[in-house]
Amino acid sequence: MSEIHPLLKTKQYRFIDQSTLGPEFSALQSFAMDDALCMSVGQGASPTTARLWVHHNTVVLGIPDARLPYIAESVEYLKNQGYQVIVRNSGGLGVVLDEGVLNLSLIFPDSKTVNIHEGYDAMVAFVRYLFKDYTDRIEAYEITQSYCPGTYDLSINGKKFAGISQRRVKNGSAVQVYLDITGNGSARGRIMRDFYKIGKQDEMTRFHYPDIDPEVMASLNELLNTDFTVSKVRDMILMTLHEWSGDISMQQLDGAEIEWFHKRFEQMIERNKKALESL
Repeated sequence: MSEIHPLLKTKQYRFIDQSTLGPEFSALQSFAMDDALCMSVGQGASPTTARLWVHHNTVVLGIPDARLPYIAESVEYLKNQGYQVIVRNSGGLGVVLDEGVLNLSLIFPDSKTVNIHEGYDAMVAFVRYLFKDYTDRIEAYEITQSYCPGTYDLSINGKKFAGISQRRVKNGSAVQVYLDITGNGSARGRIMRDFYKIGKQDEMTRFHYPDIDPEVMASLNELLNTDFTVSKVRDMILMTLHEWSGDISMQQLDGAEIEWFHKRFEQMIERNKKALESL
């Protein structure tokens, strides 16, 4: 256990698998779910929680993306490519989600006493541990020409396969990572490159949007020459949590958590209407 980040050491994990709910499962529901779990974990009503989620053909935008000069045209482009579009409530910029992208949220307690960087570091440590039998070359630094670039981008040989964001609610924190497992990473990159080209055109903006090079993005299967599936990585995550704690709860949302979820879901819907109301 010496190599495991302290935040990952817990007597019990709660495991919620929403990776197979299909195309009707909205990303708005996902972010509301993490908010509800933050509130529950933060007040001690739930143990540290791992939630897995997959969304089909969805582009999740950051708040700055919604301020692009030609956002209506760029959103129309995404919709014409077959993508749903939402604006999320955690930090960062736009990311592409599809059936080959597995998202993991780790929800930790004590966000008021735990440094925000510790949450990011814990997720980096988790991903490195998860794939330790396949590679020791996972690095965490900003891939500036990727979509949603950030200090905690995860890459192999300079090609990004994962990005991390964090959302803090009450006394809980949800650290969220997307993992490009299957498919073509550069194809996802081209979608976002064109989104920004259409949305910005040649106008000057106060916010710096990324100049995306699709070739700096890749899936794990492309990088490691593996044949991972989302379900296989899901099983690897579950086995890792069991290895660390030995006690896994599979409890779904219950009681007050359901009320918190519905309230946050309504807020997400309203926020998205406002963010995209001019389109």
